[in-house]
Amino acid sequence: MGRLAKRAVILVLPLALAACFGSDGDRPSLMEGTQAGGPQPFPDNFRSDTLALMRAYLNNPVGVRDASIAEPVLREIGGRQFYVSCLHFTPREPDGSYKTMRERAAVFVNGRGDRVTERTNEFCAGAVYTPFPELEKMTR
Repeated sequence: MGRLAKRAVILVLPLALAACFGSDGDRPSLMEGTQAGGPQPFPDNFRSDTLALMRAYLNNPVGVRDASIAEPVLREIGGRQFYVSCLHFTPREPDGSYKTMRERAAVFVNGRGDRVTERTNEFCAGAVYTPFPELEKMTR
């Protein structure tokens, strides 16, 4: 393979992989890929997966208050069914204060945490929340 052909493969490969996994901004997702086809398994480790997602999502995971979580339920996203777990929490602001409670949804693909979304209206209507003290105890 010539130098130019190798360079083309190096440049095209990340684009091909991104197309396979789909994306939401800069973060790849399995939601739009063929890997998410078929019935979705229940995310047995949804609490620990949600903690991992929130650790990446929050700028500062320390000092979260009033955390609660709802059991995952199937919701339609992009014409497919995925498990979604809703969260309520009050994060610590950069100045150390606490403002309003936030609602977010954790989306699971193939039984594993995939992403946190701020679009919760259609996902979290009627959610039943239980305390989520693990989120309040997070450290950096």
